[in-house]
Amino acid sequence: MPQARRGEIWMIDFGLAQKPRPAVVLSVPYEGEERALISYVSRTTSARKTRFEVAHQGRGFEPGAFDAQSIATVPSVRLMRRMGEVDAVTLRQIERAVQSWLGMSSHP
Repeated sequence: MPQARRGEIWMIDFGLAQKPRPAVVLSVPYEGEERALISYVSRTTSARKTRFEVAHQGRGFEPGAFDAQSIATVPSVRLMRRMGEVDAVTLRQIERAVQSWLGMSSHP
């Protein structure tokens, strides 16, 4: 089973729900008897420029954004392949967008 790390971009198989797409991993690696789950934020090429999106342009990617409104969790067996990783600044922006979407931030 692949072991994804926080900040890595993976192609994820969403099954019948939707086509596979890239997503950035937000969860920490699981250990021992913990559930083999990965929490992520999906990447879209249909950005709407909302306050919950973080623009992303990377080598091998069409221009797009990580959409904090699409945070979810899947079993690690759904990970298809590692595609890269985001830099520390982008990861922090994604974290802030998720916090804002979930009403967990003290800053607007």
